[in-house]
Amino acid sequence: MTGTGAIPESGVPGAGPYTVPQSADREKPFATRAGVRRLVHAAVAAPSVHNTQPWRFRRADDATMDLYADLDRLLAVTDPLGRGLGISCGAALFNLRLAIRMTGHDPQVQLLPDPGERPDLLATVRTTPGSPPDHDERLLYGMIPHRRTNRFPFDGRPLPRNVFLDLVTAAYPEGATLVLVKGRTARRVLDMVAVAEGTLTAEESYRAELARWTGSQTRSDGVPEHAFGPRPRHGELPMRDFALGGAQAVRDLRPGAAGEPGREQADFEPDPQLAALFTKGDSPLDWLRAGQALQRVLLTATAHGVAASLFSQPLDLRPPQHRGDHAGPLGHVQMLVRLGYGPPVPRVPRRPVFEVLNLRTRGARRG
Repeated sequence: MTGTGAIPESGVPGAGPYTVPQSADREKPFATRAGVRRLVHAAVAAPSVHNTQPWRFRRADDATMDLYADLDRLLAVTDPLGRGLGISCGAALFNLRLAIRMTGHDPQVQLLPDPGERPDLLATVRTTPGSPPDHDERLLYGMIPHRRTNRFPFDGRPLPRNVFLDLVTAAYPEGATLVLVKGRTARRVLDMVAVAEGTLTAEESYRAELARWTGSQTRSDGVPEHAFGPRPRHGELPMRDFALGGAQAVRDLRPGAAGEPGREQADFEPDPQLAALFTKGDSPLDWLRAGQALQRVLLTATAHGVAASLFSQPLDLRPPQHRGDHAGPLGHVQMLVRLGYGPPVPRVPRRPVFEVLNLRTRGARRG
């Protein structure tokens, strides 16, 4: 490695973004451009709030990568504290860790390494030689390109007990707890989500922010119309209405629009299967942990053929002065997850790797 921060183009010939490299034991993970691109490509496939993709990556050296928050993509109305941003970046961090394991290296993660001087530096990931990836790691890594957020109706089939136990088990090593929410508690939670959704949609600033991140079929970020999902016919499930403020909302609000072409209405499952993800604390550190746990859970669900969508509206409304208040015995709720069996849905766009990646090493001079 030279002092210029340049990375040779050589790598694994013909390797795709989710190919397990065969030269893992001879090459540090970030030593070549091909290797770096493969790892970051996996990381950015993570889910993010409104598909804002609020992350940046900086290659520190052949064995080290830094993860930064892209604060220009913070949702000032929906997510003023950055909780959703932190969870999103935590999910990307988990994908990066998995991708590193595919190279036969172990990721050593330091969360928030410099909170005083660089609060936007969320994690430094140093790699050391390790064992080959095991079956479970390979399985989850293979699910990265197949995971989707599914906002369409599910068929109502219950998750088998062993599947849900696998999801609970997935959250645990990341420092989080996943709990099934059912019966009257589930209905109360959905009522809370509905009230929060109504409160948010009544705010002009929220609708304007939502419009900035939704609707376009040509952007490489945001939620395109094909991912909105249909509107619940009778309002039985309080899905976030991504059509607010955009061209779709104008079509929906025309007289007689319910029978016209445009956004469909559909019957959703009457008894949604919900789970709540908890962390012990409610700080930026906990948000990063929650994001890693959430992504492990979602990839595990994908491996079982289980679809998922997310509810966070009640959490979006927590006043800043009450962050961390009202912790229960399991800690603080960080995300509500709807689980079930739904139709296949297309992927949503991702920014190209070159937009989120800085290949200069920390010591490289700026030109």
